[in-house]
Amino acid sequence: MIPFLDLQAQYRVVGPELEEAVINVMRCGEFVLGSSVSSFEKNFASYCGAKHCVALNTGTSALHLALLALGVGPDDDVITVPMTFVATVAAIRYVNATPVFVDIDPDTWTMDATQLEAAITPRTKAIIPVHLHGRLADMSAILAIAKRHGIPVIEDCAQAHGAEIGGKRAGTFGAIGCFSFYPGKNLGACGEGGGIITNNGKYAEVIAQLRDWGQTSKYNHERHGFNYRMDGIQGAVLDVKLRYLQKWTEGRRAVAALYDDLLADCAVVTPVRPNGLEHVYHVYAIQTAERDRVQGQLKAAGVMTNIHYPRPVHLQKAYADLGYRAGDFPVSETLGVTTLSLPMFPELSKQQIAAVSHAVRFACGTRDGRSAEAAE
Repeated sequence: MIPFLDLQAQYRVVGPELEEAVINVMRCGEFVLGSSVSSFEKNFASYCGAKHCVALNTGTSALHLALLALGVGPDDDVITVPMTFVATVAAIRYVNATPVFVDIDPDTWTMDATQLEAAITPRTKAIIPVHLHGRLADMSAILAIAKRHGIPVIEDCAQAHGAEIGGKRAGTFGAIGCFSFYPGKNLGACGEGGGIITNNGKYAEVIAQLRDWGQTSKYNHERHGFNYRMDGIQGAVLDVKLRYLQKWTEGRRAVAALYDDLLADCAVVTPVRPNGLEHVYHVYAIQTAERDRVQGQLKAAGVMTNIHYPRPVHLQKAYADLGYRAGDFPVSETLGVTTLSLPMFPELSKQQIAAVSHAVRFACGTRDGRSAEAAE
């Protein structure tokens, strides 16, 4: 059996360091925020090339507080994409704003900047591009449009830790970058976790207050806040794992490169990587018109897969009141029924990648020879 994700393989590499870090938190008793979280905030900001990081309990909280810090609220619109995890849109609803969708680009699967400007109205108060699968959205085009209209940009970086172009990393293009540290992410905690990065000191200050009941100091509540604090243990875990992130990213890229090679002549579409973009491959998804059949055959062959995401948000029952219908965002809808996410984690062996590729080629009716060679 080849798993879709193997966190135990990662643990075998960093387990002793993680255990020591967790025990140190237990010994010092700093269970909520504290020095381990502060250390991670400093180091993650430095890694991303940002001035500030505020650690939180989830990536959803990061999006929620980013919107509040920008003053988004009732009667405001926020533009994003329907091809994303539902948390992106849920956070917009948390501030009582209205999600407005634009479709994705058929090649990059991120926000189609050519459709963005037409969606902007006087009610638009923020734009949230999603760096899907670890690939940056077209931030140059998106920021140019946003600047013309005076609209801030929040980056959903939940799948894009360390993705970059021209030496500039995800989360540093817009006003605020929002990250998830859910265990399966490229940088994952041992439980829930999230955070924001920004170069704006005021935004960082407001978000730091909002995460801790709106306090500026103990029992001095100046804002209506939330309990969105990061646990000390998660801060310690993330600080250890951050030291390995670049190595793991290089491992993901090596896995993706081998998939690209072994599936080059197969009847599937592999991920496009625009020139100059450093993809981090949180997900390696292929496209095939017979996705469900291919997925079934891979499962029978012992290859576990996933789908990101089978139904775009605008077609989810929970968001039916937004008034969108099937056919409104054809690229997102097509992606929902044609993409299949293959096993992707840095510790995948060449033999495992070859076996996955062989199974894909066989399911798609492609004669195999290249996959076997890679296992030698």
